[in-house]
Amino acid sequence: MTQQNLSALIWAVAELLRGDFKQSEYGRVILPFTVLRRLDCVLAPTRAAALAEYQAKSAAKLPFAEFVRRAAGQPFFNLFPQSLPGLLGDAEHLRDNLSAYVRAFSVDVEDIFLRFDFPATIERLHKAGLLYLVTEKFAGLDLHPDSVSNYQMGLLFEELLRRFSEMSNETAGEHYTPREVIQLMVELLFCEDDAALAQASVVRTLYDPTAGTGGMLSVAAEYLHGINPNARLTLFGQELNDESYATCKADMLLRGQDVGNILPGNTLSDDGHRAMRFDYMLSNPPFGVEWKKVEDEVRAEHEERGYRGRFGPGLPRISDGSLLFLLHLLSKMRPVKDGGSRIGIVLNGSPLFTGSAGSGESEIRRYVLEKDYVEAIVALPTDMFFNTGIATYVWILSNRKAPERAGMVQLIDGSGFWRKMRKSLGSKRRELAPEHIRTITRILGSYQELQQAVVLDAEGKELERRVLFAGEPMPEAPEGGKIQLLPVSRIFRTTDFGYRTITVERPLRLRFQMTPERMEGYAQKLQEKLDGGGRGPKRMRSAEAQETARAEVERLLADAEALREALGEAVYDDWNTLWPRIEGLLEARGSRYTPAQRKVFRDAFSESCPEAAPVLSGKRQGPKYEPETALRDTENVPLGEDVYAYFAREVLPHVPDAWIDETKRDTQDGKVGIVGYEIPFNRHFYVYEPPRPLAEIRADLQAVTARILEKLQGMAGA
Repeated sequence: MTQQNLSALIWAVAELLRGDFKQSEYGRVILPFTVLRRLDCVLAPTRAAALAEYQAKSAAKLPFAEFVRRAAGQPFFNLFPQSLPGLLGDAEHLRDNLSAYVRAFSVDVEDIFLRFDFPATIERLHKAGLLYLVTEKFAGLDLHPDSVSNYQMGLLFEELLRRFSEMSNETAGEHYTPREVIQLMVELLFCEDDAALAQASVVRTLYDPTAGTGGMLSVAAEYLHGINPNARLTLFGQELNDESYATCKADMLLRGQDVGNILPGNTLSDDGHRAMRFDYMLSNPPFGVEWKKVEDEVRAEHEERGYRGRFGPGLPRISDGSLLFLLHLLSKMRPVKDGGSRIGIVLNGSPLFTGSAGSGESEIRRYVLEKDYVEAIVALPTDMFFNTGIATYVWILSNRKAPERAGMVQLIDGSGFWRKMRKSLGSKRRELAPEHIRTITRILGSYQELQQAVVLDAEGKELERRVLFAGEPMPEAPEGGKIQLLPVSRIFRTTDFGYRTITVERPLRLRFQMTPERMEGYAQKLQEKLDGGGRGPKRMRSAEAQETARAEVERLLADAEALREALGEAVYDDWNTLWPRIEGLLEARGSRYTPAQRKVFRDAFSESCPEAAPVLSGKRQGPKYEPETALRDTENVPLGEDVYAYFAREVLPHVPDAWIDETKRDTQDGKVGIVGYEIPFNRHFYVYEPPRPLAEIRADLQAVTARILEKLQGMAGA
């Protein structure tokens, strides 16, 4: 029986469930029953021997698990005396017997059914009067390995899973990555290693820390089976969601994988494969999901273990934890001497550029680029995922890059390679066709800067998109149409994405004037500080201290009145000469201001004025003038360029009085300016298209106007 026929037979069970179960709930019944029947068939030939071994060891009061596994000939067993078809002979007690049958599995398998919440499903089917009918349907299927191989069973399970995911769009994006996206990721991951993977008896490991329902693991296994049926790919994964974990574990079981390699739990806070390193890794972490729930554990590892842990380079903002998964994968790479590793991970646009120099995101980008881990980044079309239409990118990383790729990053714009789906699934309206996957994979493998020719008809509609590989002819433009040449592959040095942020200061320039309004504002500010309100000091606690503070405020106000008498309401544009005069007047009154009192006084009676003289800092070291915080700015200097040469060329011609704040230095290299990294993907593929000539636009408008008038005249004549 073909896989399609088997899928159709199993899917027919959905007709029984209609009305009593929602469509999105069909999977909770059909998936665990499919697993149950497969395991029942696998264990059928050795059931009697396994039971006999169990009874013998139990009678001798010896541990029985390993002996029973050996007798069953499988890494799992079931100790119930009847098979699934045998349960149908006692319809009255089917519910109890089926529940007992599930509990009789070895721990790893029983865990699958518990995570599926299968006992609750049995109870619900019983109450709906459907338990016998559904069990009968599955008991009649022949899913023995002699009829359906592990490989075919994996494909069957994946087909069922795809159907259920499409019917449950509200959760599909969280637990299910579109198959064609996985196919692209797998081909990009393996494309450099096809020759090595085709060798006889090759053994490799693959890991997914956000395994979901196991789609990436299963597609990778299918791909490797396709190029080398004798290759052995051992799969590992971890998944947070119980139902997805159960589905993934069941899929691996049906494929003959060791289900002990699939673990539950949160990868970030509880790494289930702590000491493991892998040959290949794939992941589609959740987009834009905050990591506040695991913040304590992640921060503790970052601060206490540093680079000995997973999160040494930095931590992203709390609202998006996708870069944490990237760091987690990097920590799982094999050393180069042991063969190294390759990684494929899907991320949204945020990790490319979010975060300024020195931020957690920038430091993570700095780490992966300076370590030369990034091999390529591929932009996918929008509207590719079930729960989001945003732009997404596949990052390919490796610690064993080919020599020609050392120190380089290839950017591939695959956003134009898609076809419209016949039926939208949530936010997913587009899909990759097999030819698109082949083209993008070929672009990566070619490692060249390439252009694509987009053929447009007279109305601007795209007719064809062709990548101009070596020897590929340029397509011909249709009548009235044109050919648009766009970059599709670009290659950059890793340092091209780096920059150094310098802080540019300009001098404070103050205009001083003691007007009645400012006197009133000054008095109000002092009163706020006395009351402990606003942004003043803490409220006085003792009456004696309160009285002392009140006397101090009265003295300051009296000083201000005396200064106003002496200075009047004249305007002063040079604070450097005015302050010594004010100090002299205060000294004559027996007053001396603290730096804080001086600041409050100056702020109350002065304002920034570009025509005023710059205020001297009075410091022996450091800048000559006090900086104006409102005029403070930053400049991003390309990495490798001298910051002072850049400053002299780009800044001083426009603001001659500016200077660089040399106290702002990078924590790693100690040089002036803070190093940052960003990957402005879209900027590197933008092609300016000038607007149409005005005469052409005017002619089009006149033609449209003429057609409208003609129609109006026709209506009037009618």
